[in-house]
Amino acid sequence: MKKTFRYLLKGILAFVAFLLVTFIVLKLVYNDDIPKGIPGTPADEMAFKLLDAIHHKKFTEAKEIHWTFRGDHRYEWKLQQNMVAVYWEDYRVLYQTQYPEISFAFKNGKRLEGEEQQAAIDDAAFHFNNDSFWVVAPHKIFDIGTTRELVEENGKQKLLVTYHSGGTTPGDSYLWEVDENYQPIAFKMWVRIIPLDGIEVTWSNWEMTAGGFPLSRKRSLFGIEVPVTDLKVIP
Repeated sequence: MKKTFRYLLKGILAFVAFLLVTFIVLKLVYNDDIPKGIPGTPADEMAFKLLDAIHHKKFTEAKEIHWTFRGDHRYEWKLQQNMVAVYWEDYRVLYQTQYPEISFAFKNGKRLEGEEQQAAIDDAAFHFNNDSFWVVAPHKIFDIGTTRELVEENGKQKLLVTYHSGGTTPGDSYLWEVDENYQPIAFKMWVRIIPLDGIEVTWSNWEMTAGGFPLSRKRSLFGIEVPVTDLKVIP
């Protein structure tokens, strides 16, 4: 019994050591400082070109966007009403994005109240803020509380967007890379919830939606696809 325990302990320690070494290596590789750029008109001009490339005006006119994230949270976002229905497990939350205080929450079809309702609403808001970003992030570069800088990197012009307020993790920055038509192809990110700086996420497989604007169908991090499925736009 003791011998088995020693083998088990050695295995656990070896696994922990492997994780530690992996983290240290990744931290050394992904330890970029946030680049400095030119704010103001030059950055905003590039931002407008990016928005034109993804038909932002059509996006603002869409009625609904539906998707599932990680297979466990499902969203029906009614853009014109600033409301999103969030479904997971036995919960359904009608989250009002501009006025969260008038949101409602249900469990097994029964309306929740008090602290239980607030916990469900907070959960829905947290997941919606994160999960919707992986669907429509390029459309959020002029959100309230953002600043933009034009960055020259490796002979290319890139757009640095920093979110100073709003959302769940204010202070996050994203450096967008675009193709020759100003369509986004990737960003590097500096975010609170990930202790690695400058990780790149690719945005590819852009397809036109029923709403008249394209959306990326594939976003990849370390070669692993971000799990957005059942993506649909209702014009």
